[in-house]
Formats: sequence, C-alpha cells, structure tokens
Amino acid sequence: MKRNYVIGIDYGTLSGRALLCDVRTGEELASSMLEYPHAVMDEYLADGKTKLPPDYALQHPQDYLDVLAATVPDVLKKASADAADVVGVGIDFTSCTLMPVLEDGTPLCFLDEYKSNPHAYVKLWKHHAAQDKANRLNAIAQARGEKWLTRYGGKISSEWVLPKIWQVLDEAPEIYEKARFIEAADWLVWQLTGRETRNSCTAGYKALWHKRDGYPAKEFFRALDPRLEDVVDQKLSRDILPLGSRAGGVSERAAALTGLAAGTSVAVANVDAHVTVPALGLHRAGQMLAIMGTSTCHVLLSDSEKMVPGMCGVVEDGILPGFYGYEAGQSCVGDHFAWFVENCVPGSYRDEAKARGIGIFRLLNEKAAALRPGESGLVALDWWNGNRSVLVDVDLTGLIAGLTLLTKPEEIYRALIEATAFGTRTIIETFNASGVPIKEFYAAGGIAEKDPLTMQIYSDIINMEIRISGSAQAPALGSAIFGAVAAGSSRGGYDSVAEASNALGRLKDVVYRPIPENAATYDRLFSEYRLLHDYFGRGGSDMMKRLKEIRRSVR
Repeated sequence: MKRNYVIGIDYGTLSGRALLCDVRTGEELASSMLEYPHAVMDEYLADGKTKLPPDYALQHPQDYLDVLAATVPDVLKKASADAADVVGVGIDFTSCTLMPVLEDGTPLCFLDEYKSNPHAYVKLWKHHAAQDKANRLNAIAQARGEKWLTRYGGKISSEWVLPKIWQVLDEAPEIYEKARFIEAADWLVWQLTGRETRNSCTAGYKALWHKRDGYPAKEFFRALDPRLEDVVDQKLSRDILPLGSRAGGVSERAAALTGLAAGTSVAVANVDAHVTVPALGLHRAGQMLAIMGTSTCHVLLSDSEKMVPGMCGVVEDGILPGFYGYEAGQSCVGDHFAWFVENCVPGSYRDEAKARGIGIFRLLNEKAAALRPGESGLVALDWWNGNRSVLVDVDLTGLIAGLTLLTKPEEIYRALIEATAFGTRTIIETFNASGVPIKEFYAAGGIAEKDPLTMQIYSDIINMEIRISGSAQAPALGSAIFGAVAAGSSRGGYDSVAEASNALGRLKDVVYRPIPENAATYDRLFSEYRLLHDYFGRGGSDMMKRLKEIRRSVR
C-alpha cells in the first residue's frame, strides 16, 4: 500500500530539525538535526572582530537555509521516501525573530556593504537591547489609553517587533531605509514558495495585529516617532493569512535546495510553542502547555478574551481555530541550568562524572534528587535573562538567597530548578486570578522529555498533574500536522487541524503527580520566592537595574 508523508521543520534557538511522518498513522519515520554554524552571536559578529553591545542576540540567516539543505534530504534518504509522496510541509520558528530584508527577500547581512553592521542581521527572540524602546512604547500607549495594550497584559516586551524595528530606525537609519522586516518563520516559507506571506500567529502575538481591528492606528505609530507613522505599510504587511492555510507550493528553486518535489504544499508559518499544541492532541479550554527548552513558553486555550497582567498576548484563533490562545513565558530555563554547569561546577564534580562515565547534568541530577525540598535553605529568582511574565522586564537579574559556607553545588542547582518552577506557578496563579482558569497542565520539549527530576519538582510546586508529549520532536510534529492541513484531503492530507491532530497527536503514558508533603514544603518556599519577586520586581528596590546601569557605564 502506498504511503504518503508530511514533513515538519522546527527552528529552535540553537538548531533546526526536520521530521518525516506517515500522514495517516503519525509514525515518525526519520528525523534530522543541524546545529547552526553561527549559533547565537551575542558578543561578536561572524567576522570575529565586530564587538556587540550588551543584550544583543543575533543570528545569521544562512544557517536557516543550511538547515533546509541538510535535514530535508536527510530524512527522505533515511526513510527511503519518495519526494513525490510528501503531501505537505510545515515550518515553525522561535519568535519574535526579526529579519531585515530587501523587497526580493534578500537578507541585508548578505550584502557586502552591511556585513559588519549588527542591525543587518537577524534579531533573535532574546535580543533585549531594545528595552528602552519598549519602555517608551508602553508609556506612550498607556498615556494615550490604547485599548489594545490590555491584550498584551499591559506591557509590550522588548522582544517584540516594534521595539526592535524602532531600535534599527534610531541606531541604523540606513538599514531601516533599505529594509522590510519579516519574521524568520515567514521568510523561510518565502524561500520555499517564492511568495511572501505573513502568518496570523506572529502578527497577533508579536506585531500588535488583531483579527478584527487590524494594527493600531497610524496616529499611535506617529506618536512613537513621526518616522514610524507608515511602518506597517512600508515595512510590514497587512496581508495576514490564518494558521492552517496553504502559503503556496514548493518552488523549483527550493526543490533543488531541499530535494522536495516542486508544487508540494507548504503551510503558512507558525511559532514553535503554539504549533506544539495539536502535537499533543489538546483541544479543550483550560489546557496549558509549557514548551520547556532554553526558555519556556506557556500557551493556553480559552473560550474568552480577558486581561491577564504580564501575559505575552491573547489572539483569537492564535493557536487553534475556535479558541482564544494565550501566551506567557519565562526567558531563562534551560539556559539557566546550562549557565550553572558552565560556570559554577567544581573540577572535583567533573572528575567524578568522568570517572563514572556519565555526563555532568546526570551527576548533578542524581545529587539534587537526594535532597528533600527545603533542605538546602535556598531560594532563587529565575531572572538570569530578565523576566518575560508576569513582570515583563528584561532589566531584572538573578538572585540566590540563603547561601552559606556549607552550601553544595547540587543545592544551588536544585534551587535554580525550583526557581523556574516558582516562575511557572506565578504565571498559573496570575491566569487563575484573572478569570482564565488553568485546569490541566502539559509539557513538551527537551526538559520534559529527558528530566524526570525537574518535572517532579514542577508537579510538586504547581500542585498539579503534568502529562508529557508523546513525541520527542513535538514542535516538528505540530508543523507536520499543519503541513497536512495545508495539503487538504484532496492532496492526501486533512481538511482541519482538529482532524489532523486527532490522527497524529499523542501523549506519553507518563504522568507526574504532586507528592503532598513536598507540595506543602514548596508552599512555604513559594511564599519566600514571592516576597523576593515582588520586592525586586514591583518597586521595592531598583537595585538590579542600577547595577546594570553601572555595568553599562564602565564597559
């Protein structure tokens, strides 16, 4: 019997991966991953000479094309699949990941005259150097009584589209003059189809677009800066396509690059977190999914649109058709743990791990698992990369309280895990208190897949059961689902996201359940976390920001 396939391509912070699935059974037949050769440029540009200011996080778009050229042919080869049997392709990407390009889609950093200009490169989601623009934007929007601001929890993040564009305008007007700005996800779909499209997910969550109201009025953009009055029409687009629709077919040029057949259906782009929801088969209001990787994005399905302080946005049909999709997030989770391992683990621990033939993360997990909740006497704030929700302030920084001369590395490591779980609990409690109830909690991503200790700590701290994605490549599977919908039943796919999700989405049998005595101890620790959270995050002390300013002044 002939098999048809779909391919999902997931672009993360450090790598991209392709997944090839059977379109009927959801069987994952092959996957392939490529780490970005340029990784994240946060100290120097690719030339190794151009030093970057603090809070920059840039990428090179050639890495994204390399992912297409390497991983898609690889999965076809591994599965012995005929490209003619691939009915659809979907792409997701971290967001907001913003690119300046020419009218024909050429990235400005590809031009010799701009290779040494940081603003010609991709601004990754965690590029935080536009915080001053976000602060001004929020103050002006609040002073004008802009009603749309409530859909973003009362604050726009420096990670979003407008602060980043405004930064380019102020600091590199020659780049602004030349460029159109596009999400990396939409740019990749453009590279596959030869046609520029914009998706409703990134437009809604990251660019202030609303399904019924469109973008804010020109008067608002003029109030920010007269040069921004026509930013939407000149630098973005008002032509927004809904999720699940077909962006076009694979072009001859893209077919040569990827090995796909020309004409293969390509879905409108999506965000890595949001696209993951159907990969778990989620379809009810009150279901929250945490996609846990270098950062964590929390997405939630709801029947209503309400104001939730510090949320990253609420968008009608922004995740699944028929629901209001909410987003919140934490800027530092996997990065949090990696920082500790790279900078704070003593040589004796590395020697022990080497002697036992295990990785340093496994050793720390074993030692941390032997500790009881509260045993270390430590509590930490999870702000090593600022706070996305619910404070929306990238100028906040990390803190550990309770350190003594007897404190051990595994105690600090466990306190950092607990801090990220306390951050998630803060988000959950804020939604519940705002009339958007969270009834079920799910997790996906590398941490959820590989780290039982962390997931049990999370279950104890949020005091909820946690169910785990059935796929280790959940975002890629979600993109494959949307690729199948873009194809439609007439081309061998599905006619709705719900139908495709029911066929391809799945959960593991694993369920993490809260341990009552642990949950009780964590209630006490969370009270201490909340005291620190509110003191440093809600006006008790601006010390963290003053320290950052001193750092900037002496660099």
